Amino acid sequence: MREYVKKIASFATSGLVVACIAGWVPATVLAAEKEKIEERPILIQGPMPIEAEKFAKKLTDVKIEKSGSFVFYIGTLDNYPVIVSKTGKGMENTAANTAIAIEKYHPIAIINQGTSGGHDPDLNVGDIVLGKRTVNTGSLKSGDLGKNQGSNPMIWGPMDLMASEGSGSDPNAKKIRYYEGDKDLLASAIAVKNTYTKGKVVEGTIASSDFWNDEIDRINWFHVNYGSSVEEMEGAAGAQIASAYGVKFLGIRVLSNNKSNGGKYNPATAEGNQDYVYEVVKHYISTLKSK
Repeated sequence: MREYVKKIASFATSGLVVACIAGWVPATVLAAEKEKIEERPILIQGPMPIEAEKFAKKLTDVKIEKSGSFVFYIGTLDNYPVIVSKTGKGMENTAANTAIAIEKYHPIAIINQGTSGGHDPDLNVGDIVLGKRTVNTGSLKSGDLGKNQGSNPMIWGPMDLMASEGSGSDPNAKKIRYYEGDKDLLASAIAVKNTYTKGKVVEGTIASSDFWNDEIDRINWFHVNYGSSVEEMEGAAGAQIASAYGVKFLGIRVLSNNKSNGGKYNPATAEGNQDYVYEVVKHYISTLKSK
């Protein structure tokens, strides 16, 4: 009996191979392959434990994988694969983390989320900025000053590292490069913004650099010249790498402080932001399943 079963299985397998070679594949096989292709995971990035671990606890069937210093919580949300990545702080960490995640997990979309400092005096602690644009405000070229002429950051200008392979003197490099937030992710974020009750949810420009700006005049300079709504230390690096791979990207940042209007630091805003991003991801998953 056992040998008979083996022969039947062998015949079925060989039949499927022959069918595939002949150009005919059963509909059930095609459907399974289509589902496999469509269910590329959604990647949620958070720099610090307070910006990632609460979201990770919302996933089911979680397993943890590590690559270098980076931690990936791999699970599901509404029966769809979702990965939460703890990137660590800073542009270099985020760029490396994003590249590893894309190469290893092939996400369909990336949401970089966490806390931020306000640049716009009309925004308050607890408000959320959806990154319609993300920009690197740490890529700068100084003024041409000689010995004993000091330094004047107010005359520094942008340097677009992606403009060419030439030097910083290339005129094409003297523009501000913005990374546009993905329209489908942005649409899901807007669709559920009324679920967030701890502040406003607005579209804006997220600025990123490996620099903690604590000077009011400097903050205002970026707000005027770059249109920055908030600043943090990760988003533009993630956006740059996602763009290089052609992966959908959106930054979502909550104001944990705002020196431009005296808003005091509140770390609890990180949890509220993760709750909101959770609703965004659920909505986005529903749009993927409806296609």
